[in-house]
Amino acid sequence: MSQLNGRTPQPKTASLLMRPDRQVGIVGYGAYVPRYRLPGAEVARVWTNNLGGSPVTEKAVAGLDEDVCTMSIEAARNALSRARIDPTALRAIWVGSESHPYAVKPTSTIVAESIGASPNIQAADWEFACKAGTEAVQASIGIVGSGMGTYTMSIGMDTAQSRPGDALEYTAASGGAAFIIGPAEESVAIYQGSYSFVTDTPDFWRRADETYPSHGERFTGEPAYFHHVQSSAAMLMEMMGTKAEDYAYAVFHQPNVKFPERAAKMLGFKDEQIKTGLLAGEIGNVYSGSCMIGLTAILDIAKPGDRILMVSYGSGAGSDTFDLLVTERIEGVPGRAPKTRDYIARRTVIDYATYARFRGLLRD
Repeated sequence: MSQLNGRTPQPKTASLLMRPDRQVGIVGYGAYVPRYRLPGAEVARVWTNNLGGSPVTEKAVAGLDEDVCTMSIEAARNALSRARIDPTALRAIWVGSESHPYAVKPTSTIVAESIGASPNIQAADWEFACKAGTEAVQASIGIVGSGMGTYTMSIGMDTAQSRPGDALEYTAASGGAAFIIGPAEESVAIYQGSYSFVTDTPDFWRRADETYPSHGERFTGEPAYFHHVQSSAAMLMEMMGTKAEDYAYAVFHQPNVKFPERAAKMLGFKDEQIKTGLLAGEIGNVYSGSCMIGLTAILDIAKPGDRILMVSYGSGAGSDTFDLLVTERIEGVPGRAPKTRDYIARRTVIDYATYARFRGLLRD
């Protein structure tokens, strides 16, 4: 039986572990967060007269000239700067989002053209609610790990929608991250294994002819988020033969601040292991890029030998979990492009009226 970082997969579950034939990892990464911030207190002022508080301090809001395409391009360029590869070397570009600007026309081709990667490339858009980005990462690991391509790019990016006055309006935010997946010997962090757990759980949905998503309120917690996140993460750790204390960092999907904090504690993680990647309180829930952007913040400060657990969640419902090991190649790489914290620090506070204009909430 194959060895994983000195540990042997548990016989009962080893066949469920997803690993490519050859090791692959993150060659380059990049984040993007728009500068505009809507305070949660401002949403509360408009809709509840400040009663009930806010689940986040503020959220990032895309400007009038920003969408999933433009933000994906920014994150992709940052990833290329860190990877230092020619964009024409990319074999695939995949964009995961639930707010693609076109119903019929791919985002991925626009990104590929804009960064100079097309036309000899495979391009596609991915959807699985908030884990569309990590679905693209799973596929990238397969492409590179099978030898079909040397490098691929996977992006998780959103300009999250929310009905005015709905609970989601406090947290539905804009931003995300891009990862270039490539050979292990060129990677700043290597994927040691991954696992996905999915069920048909209708906690959050939006039909094609509807403008805003609907959700099951409290139903989105116990049978949805916590069941899938805990099942996915616990199974991967069982297969890897690891415990929470074996990881320097852990990052979870962040619909708010309380959910990932609770999920981490249920799995045995401590606050200091999750605080670096927990960005929801400052930028809100960037949906498809939620845990991916949290991972970029961790990689910005990680050291060789650090082990990271990343756990995504997508309504509908499912969770992808990844075990990563940081390599010596991380030294000096974060400084080649703006760090995630640089984007978070660059902020302009707006009021609800400006937010409504930016997000097109004013309709005839």
